[in-house]
Amino acid sequence: MFDMGFTEMMLIGIVALIVIGPERLPGVARTAGKYFGRLKRFMTSVKADVEQELRADELRQILADQQRELDTIKDSMNVAGKAFEKEVNDVSAAGESLAESLDATPSTSEQNSAADTVEPESTPRKKKPKSVPKDQADDVKS
Repeated sequence: MFDMGFTEMMLIGIVALIVIGPERLPGVARTAGKYFGRLKRFMTSVKADVEQELRADELRQILADQQRELDTIKDSMNVAGKAFEKEVNDVSAAGESLAESLDATPSTSEQNSAADTVEPESTPRKKKPKSVPKDQADDVKS
């Protein structure tokens, strides 16, 4: 943190021993250690909070980018859907107008074919075998 070496720490310890005295030095060292530990934990928690906020910002940015992509896809799907619906309506209208024109004026080939239609010959039916009385059937089986 402060880039202090062993010699600087030794100098601070000697000055503290002279100024504070040998009786109160252990208590002061304990209190200083406690406050130093609290400071270190505080700095660690602040660092973790800052990193968490940075990750949250990154996630928000990614979410916003994906939302924009979804919006563009949705818009293009709407445009394609409207174009498809227009084409279906155009084809449907063309089909209806064609059907109306065919219903209104029958062609000459239809008139000729209607007059020339011949009923197809019926196909002969197969004959069913005659049923045999039960008494005779027993004689045949034996």
